[in-house]
Order: sequence, then C-alpha cells, then structure tokens
Amino acid sequence: MKKNVSGEAESCHGSAFSAICLLVSVRALQIFLSLATALVLPAAPVRSTFSTGNTYSISFVGLDGNKFSTADGHVTIVVLTTPPDREQARTVGDRVPDFCLGKPAYRMITVIHFTGRHMAIGRRMATAFIRHRVREEARRLQARYDAKKISRDAKSDIFVVTDFDGTVASQLGQSAGATDFCVFVFGQTGELLAQWHSVPSVDELAAAIKKPD
Repeated sequence: MKKNVSGEAESCHGSAFSAICLLVSVRALQIFLSLATALVLPAAPVRSTFSTGNTYSISFVGLDGNKFSTADGHVTIVVLTTPPDREQARTVGDRVPDFCLGKPAYRMITVIHFTGRHMAIGRRMATAFIRHRVREEARRLQARYDAKKISRDAKSDIFVVTDFDGTVASQLGQSAGATDFCVFVFGQTGELLAQWHSVPSVDELAAAIKKPD
C-alpha cells in the first residue's frame, strides 16, 4: 500500500516537474530566438531593391491562413521586421492616420522575419507567442477604436505574417540573411507609393497612405 502511495506521489512530482520544464523551455526559446536574430550582423547595410512608382504584386499568407496581395484593391502598409524590432513595428501601427481606422480600404500587414533555421517545434512555440502578442495588440487597437467611436472588432484589422524561411523577405527585395527594418506603402494596384528603412513620421505616413481624390 505504501508502495502505491509513493508511486503516485512520484508520478505527481514528475508531472509537475515536466510542466515547469516546459514553461522554462518556452521562455528560453523566446529569448534564444530574439538573441540569435539580434546577433546576425550583415557585412554591409542591405537596402531594398524596390523602386517607388513601380508596381509589385506580392502575395502573403497570414497567421490565420488568410491570403493577401499588395495588388488586391487595398492601400497596404507592409512592415518587415525581426523579433527584436517589434517595438518599432508597434510604433508604425500607432502612427497610422485616424482616417484609415476601421476602413477596409486600408490595412497594415506586419511580416515577422526569423533568420536562421528553426525546427518544427520551435516554429510552433514562436507562433504561439506571436498569437499572444496579437491579442495584446488587438486590445490596444480596440481602445483606439472605442475612443473614436468606431464600432468594429479591432482584431479583424490586425494582419501578421510569419516568415521562417526568408521567402517573404525575399519577395520584399531583401537579400538572404538581411535583417533590415522596412516599411512599404503600396497603392490599390500594387504601386509602391513610399518606403523607409526606419519608422516614418506621422506626417510622412499620412502623406503616403492617403489615396488620390
């Protein structure tokens, strides 16, 4: 009888220990992915090969499986970022003009580019963490909607693409291994209206996004 009790106690201890290990592993992976990306130092600054005024039809698949294109009738802000630069991506979102909020004609797509190779389990864990961040950003955007009396679910206006193999970054004109932070504005038919390699000012972004009358 004592043996059974001891065995059950040992089993419970093992389960608790495994759960703790899993939580520690998830956190360690998040830190590792961020540090690994931050430590990649390109030999020289890498710039986009895109030219303002040219038309680019680029396709994306969002975190939830939704498909988008830069030439599908929307004015689209595309932010290409790596995990360490996520605060810059947030700042771009905060600077999107009020006249865009809640209007389907405008949208912002954040492409999170991971450098290096990641196993399937690492991708799943990173994706789960990103989904958590999306929920946080949705709450922030919803507060902005509520302040403007916009009756719309903010989460439906947050679009995120994960790029683990560099495919999307390549479509956006980035060389293999590049970790540039880039912001693009595409017109309704894919015309590149503006691009920056830093966070644009409120006025710069508004001037580029506003559709011609």
